[in-house]
Amino acid sequence: MNQFIDFRGRKINLEGSPERIVSLNPSITETLFMIGMGDRVKGVSAFCRRPESAEKIRKIGSYSTYNEAVMDEINPDLIMTVSGYQDALADKLSEKYNLFQMELPSTPFGILDMINRVGIVTGRVDEARSLVSRLHKKITINEKRFRAYVEIDLGGPVSFGSQSYIVSTLGLMGFDTVYKNEPKEWIEPNFSSVKDFDPEVIIMEGKMYRGITREEAVKKLNERGLEKTSAMKNGMVFTTPGKLDFLAHHGPDFFNSAIPWLQKVYENVLLQKTY
Repeated sequence: MNQFIDFRGRKINLEGSPERIVSLNPSITETLFMIGMGDRVKGVSAFCRRPESAEKIRKIGSYSTYNEAVMDEINPDLIMTVSGYQDALADKLSEKYNLFQMELPSTPFGILDMINRVGIVTGRVDEARSLVSRLHKKITINEKRFRAYVEIDLGGPVSFGSQSYIVSTLGLMGFDTVYKNEPKEWIEPNFSSVKDFDPEVIIMEGKMYRGITREEAVKKLNERGLEKTSAMKNGMVFTTPGKLDFLAHHGPDFFNSAIPWLQKVYENVLLQKTY
């Protein structure tokens, strides 16, 4: 019997590798599939969309709710969540089920650590370490700095502070963000502050399942009085691709898709600054 202690200090006991896993976090779900545990995942949240095969698995609930009847039918020997918004859900679930809660990463290295911990708890240590080894090589360090504003629609405009893996990653890649020194994970942006900061690049991510076009982003920025910022004047406004969470996703795909895309944004801004 193996004992594990999660982020909140809860102790769980597992005899061997779990057979029936419920993952209520999209990043953990993606990780489980990538370390060879996809066939053990019997329930997921409605937001678990990576990989595509995860969409066929039974939906237990959302980020903060679950269907107790379906959960009891699955009878999981392990439930996995992350900290932050899921704290109340995790507290309730832990009263009845074997639950392991991960800390929400604050850096890209924290994402890699989360992947490693998923492997430890599920008995896929070598597979998780191999995945981490491949992903960490994709982190790009750039020397020249540019001022940046990043916004994601999470039911309203949200930007990010020093406790966010998004800001940490952008900092490594050469982007100084508006709220990089604010000791918070997320922030409701003050557009007067954004205007005074005068970002040289603006990155916007639309609401999940809808996305946002560049034209829509520019229109919003104009309405907020940001039309005279350097980013707007020089055409350095970028919208994340697709309709799923992109920068807002802290699973392996953040390294496979988001970081390479951010590097292309950086190179575009760098090229513009050379003329």
